[in-house]
Amino acid sequence: MAPASDDVSASAGIAPDGRLTAPSRSVVGSIGTEAPLVSVRLFASAREAAGTGRDELSATTVGEVLEAICSRYGPEFARVLATSRVWVNGEPAEPGDPLSAGDEVAVLPPVSGGGT
Repeated sequence: MAPASDDVSASAGIAPDGRLTAPSRSVVGSIGTEAPLVSVRLFASAREAAGTGRDELSATTVGEVLEAICSRYGPEFARVLATSRVWVNGEPAEPGDPLSAGDEVAVLPPVSGGGT
């Protein structure tokens, strides 16, 4: 999540108490960079733990997104995330990977299938 020194408003996607809101603008960081608005898709047990399959927030890296959604959705979601794969725009992603406006970050937990 963004450091406390960032210029953040509730309309920008992060409320003063740190919870994410439906953002309509970018967050401007303390070094003057704008965080792009990205979409987050949650699948299977990640969707169940979060109580939603979609979110939007402003972040400059995949790691910022992961930190923000763990904070928003709590410890059960964080447990699911620990064993999940994260993809950006259909490609495997790492926490340090940068994000651009309109990117889609997907959280894909492991799934097991049944036999016939």
